[in-house]
Amino acid sequence: MKILVEAMLLVGGALSGFALAQTDAPQPILIESLHWTSPPIPGLQVAWVLGSEQHTGLYVLRVRLDEGARIPPHTHPDERHTTVLAGTIFVGFGERFDKPKLVAIPTGAVYVAPAGIPHYLWAKKGHVVYQESGFGPTGTVISEPE
Repeated sequence: MKILVEAMLLVGGALSGFALAQTDAPQPILIESLHWTSPPIPGLQVAWVLGSEQHTGLYVLRVRLDEGARIPPHTHPDERHTTVLAGTIFVGFGERFDKPKLVAIPTGAVYVAPAGIPHYLWAKKGHVVYQESGFGPTGTVISEPE
């Protein structure tokens, strides 16, 4: 009987802690609160949603590309998972921007850029918004200036 009471107290305590944790309200990160910057690539804007380039841990980076904007071949030290939020981004892998190798990634789709693999992007048919996530610290090394 003593074991049953102890088990009930343990389960009750665990559940009460769970109930307390559930009363905390989520804290949304609104797009209006993002700090957008413009790297030296025409038509490109970026904003860190979570984390940052320098810190260890999960990060989320929001990217906006104007129609026609291109990001030249570049690499990252970490694997990146990219979700297209608006528009269609054209992505290619390789050390040179090669139009025939581009693959259309439409709104809602995800692609993975492996660590250290050169890739390039083009907002060929309109404005594009996408979001990248990975595990930092991270960085970007442009391999072919345009």
